[in-house]
Amino acid sequence: MMATVPEGLDPYGWVAPLLAACAFVLIPWTLVLAYRLPARHTSHHWDVAWVGFDLALAAALAATGWAIARRSAWAPSAAAIAATLLFCDAWFDVVLASGHDGQVEALLEAVLVEIALAIFLVWLARDCEQTVAAVMNALRRDR
Repeated sequence: MMATVPEGLDPYGWVAPLLAACAFVLIPWTLVLAYRLPARHTSHHWDVAWVGFDLALAAALAATGWAIARRSAWAPSAAAIAATLLFCDAWFDVVLASGHDGQVEALLEAVLVEIALAIFLVWLARDCEQTVAAVMNALRRDR
């Protein structure tokens, strides 16, 4: 049974313009931040922010694995969330790394682990059933 949407509440009519307006407003706001924010800032809860972010990332990865194992309909959404968090993690790790050694380590981790896994998860989110089948077939051939 298909739910009917009342006239004027059709999401196709207002969601796209709303998101476009948000993106449009975000551009000047970003320019204001670029001008006003200091290049250096000390935070009292730096550790809490990173631990919380990594816990959210771990939860997203676990949820994705669980959803795939259960063949859940929301597996592609979980994979997309995990991929997004991995891309964000790579960005902040690289941008916030201090010292030459820290930057090299962050870049290597970003390219070899976070971005690689994020791209795999995007592929998985795009075509979940076929991706899982392809990976399982590849694993079977390696045996």
